[in-house]
Amino acid sequence: MGQQSIPTSKLVKKSGRASTFQPCDNIGFSNAQRSRRIEQLKRCEPISEEQVKRLCLKAREILIEEGNVQVIDSPVTICGDIHGQFFDLIELFKVGGFCPDTNYLFMGDFVDRGYYSVETFLLLLALKVRYPERITLIRGNHESRQITQVYGFYDECQRKYGSSNVWRWCCEVFDYLALGAVVDGRVFCVHGGLSPNLQTIDQIRSIDRKQEVPHDGPMCDLLWSDPDDISGWGLSPRGAGFLFGADITKT
Repeated sequence: MGQQSIPTSKLVKKSGRASTFQPCDNIGFSNAQRSRRIEQLKRCEPISEEQVKRLCLKAREILIEEGNVQVIDSPVTICGDIHGQFFDLIELFKVGGFCPDTNYLFMGDFVDRGYYSVETFLLLLALKVRYPERITLIRGNHESRQITQVYGFYDECQRKYGSSNVWRWCCEVFDYLALGAVVDGRVFCVHGGLSPNLQTIDQIRSIDRKQEVPHDGPMCDLLWSDPDDISGWGLSPRGAGFLFGADITKT
């Protein structure tokens, strides 16, 4: 998650525009084609803008059917922030096993900071499309239009594709990522932390997640809050979410 705060002077307001995705014929690739695309992405080779669009649309079709809180059974390998470190991601797969041999839960912050945010996120999307039951992707605070315009992903998309189209399509996928997961009915996983406005997981399930990350409120807290060595709740120095102590996790 890092310790950045939201630089309010650089934020852009949500435009309210309709989705940039349009219905597209022949969107479905065969599993063989999807596997070849994965191998291409694993080599860190670029795919065309049109292929990115189709991949994002297919991923969104899968993610829209998932709930805010995904239910996962063990065994599963749980991974934290990747932040565009593509070769670290590949090394992680080499150590832990590639999909579909190993089940994975990635807990957000796929992009920004690293030099290969595009390749990292597209590989994870390609794996999600090919093996939707084997890999779970949940949203981090960097899966945001506002944050990615400041911390690198927007500029990377412009540099590598010459336009903001890839960035826009990826951002629309961000809106459909789950907010959390429960493993074996007893381990709650979330990118950031807890919220004083949420007492139950069912309340998380009722959030309208299909939007840009709000500046405050329960959805913001899940992505921005941090555990700390305090009792109860505290204000976050990052300007979003809260700090919370170990006692909060026991109530």
